[in-house]
Amino acid sequence: MPKPKKRGNNHQRGAGGQPRNVQPFSDEDASIETMSHCSGFSDPASFTEDGPEVDEEATQEDLEYKLKGFIDLTLDKSAKTRQAALESLKSAFSSKILYEFIMERRMTLTDSIERCIKKGKSDEQCAAAGLACLLCVQMGSGIESEEIFKTLGPVLKKIVCDGTASVQARQACATCLGICCFIVTDDITELYSTMECLENIFTKAYQRDRDTNGVSSTHNTVLHISALLAWTLLLTICPMNEVKKKIEMHLHKLPSLLSCDDLNMRIAAGETLALLFELARETDADFFYEDMDLLTEKLRALATDGNKHRAKVDKRKQRSVFRDVLRAVEERDFPTEMVKFGPERMYIDCWVKKQTYDTFKEILGSGMQYHLQSNDFLRNVFELGPPVMLDAATLKTMKISRFERHLYNSAAFKARTKARSKCRDKRADVGEFF
Repeated sequence: MPKPKKRGNNHQRGAGGQPRNVQPFSDEDASIETMSHCSGFSDPASFTEDGPEVDEEATQEDLEYKLKGFIDLTLDKSAKTRQAALESLKSAFSSKILYEFIMERRMTLTDSIERCIKKGKSDEQCAAAGLACLLCVQMGSGIESEEIFKTLGPVLKKIVCDGTASVQARQACATCLGICCFIVTDDITELYSTMECLENIFTKAYQRDRDTNGVSSTHNTVLHISALLAWTLLLTICPMNEVKKKIEMHLHKLPSLLSCDDLNMRIAAGETLALLFELARETDADFFYEDMDLLTEKLRALATDGNKHRAKVDKRKQRSVFRDVLRAVEERDFPTEMVKFGPERMYIDCWVKKQTYDTFKEILGSGMQYHLQSNDFLRNVFELGPPVMLDAATLKTMKISRFERHLYNSAAFKARTKARSKCRDKRADVGEFF
C-alpha cells in the first residue's frame, strides 16, 4: 500500500533551495491581525473569551518566508508558475499591510512586474498589472511609489496602446495605469499625459455605431469601459480649469454610449455623466446643459426599461443605477450610502467619492475593509484621519451575546413585517371611500 502523504509540510524544498511548488496564499497565512479580512473587527461576537494564544511573531516570519518564495518564483521559467506566484502575492497584498516587507523589496518586485508585463502572455500580464496596483496601494503616495510608476508607467502605456496585445491585458493595464497615476502623480504634466492616453482609447467607442469596418467592435468594449472609468478617476483630482475643458469636450458625446448594447458600458457612461454634472455644478453654480430634455428622456427610459429581450437581472441592475443617475442630473441629488468597517462608519455622499470607493474596492476585493481601517493612504483619500487602534480589552467590551443579537433581530423582523403588512393590506384604505 502507498504511504499516506504527510500533512503540514509546507516547506519542502527542491534543488537549489527553491520551493518545489507554488502553494497559493491562503487566509491561514494572514496573521491574527487580519481576522479573515477584518471580519473579526466587524463582528465583535467573533472574539472568544479563552481563545488560544497565537505567536504573532512566528506567524509573521512564516508569512514573509512564503512571500519571499513567491517573489523568487516570479522569475521561474514556467509561465504557470509565474502567474500562480503573482496571484498569491496579490492575495497577500490585498489582505494585509506589508509596508516594511515591501519597502525592502520594492525594486525586485518592480523588476518582476515589468518583466511579466513585457514578456508574459495575457493572463500573466493581467496578474502583473493587478499586482502593480496593489504595490502602489501598499506604498501610498511618496517618492518610492513615484519611482515605481516611473518604471512601470511607460510599459503600461505601451500595452494599452498596442493593438496587437490581448484585450484583457490592455484592459488590466488601463485600470492599473489610472490607479497608479491617481496614487503617485504630483506632476500635472504626467497626469494630463496619462488622461490623454486613456482618452485615445475610450473615445473610439463614440464612433462605434458609425464604424463599418468593425474596428471598434463589442470585442473592445471591455477595454473602452476600463479606460473610461480610469480616466474618470483621474478627472476627480484635476484642477478646476482642466475639469471645465474635459466637461466641454465630453459631456455632449458621452450620451451616445447610453445606447450601447453592453450593460456595463451603459452603466459606466451613466455614472460618468452623473459625476461630470456634479463637477460642473461645483465649478459653476449656474451651469446649464443645452440638451437636458433629450438626456433626461434617455435616462428615464433606461431607469424604466422593460425590454423582454434583456435578462431580468440586467434590467434590475440597470434600473437601479439609472434611477440614481437621473436624480443626480435632474435634482442634483445623491443617495447617501454607508460603509461599515470595524467600529467606524464612512458615508459616501457624492459621485466623486463613490467612483473612488468603487475603484479601490474592485482592486482590493474583500480586503477593502481591512485597508480602510489600517492603510494610511486610503484613510487620507477618504479623510478618515489616523487609524483607530483598539486593544483586545476594548473589543471584548463591544461584544454582545448571541441571545441579545437574537432578541434584536426578532424585534426588527416583527417591526418590518408590520410595516410591510400595512402597505400591502388593501383593506387599510377602504374607510376613505365611505
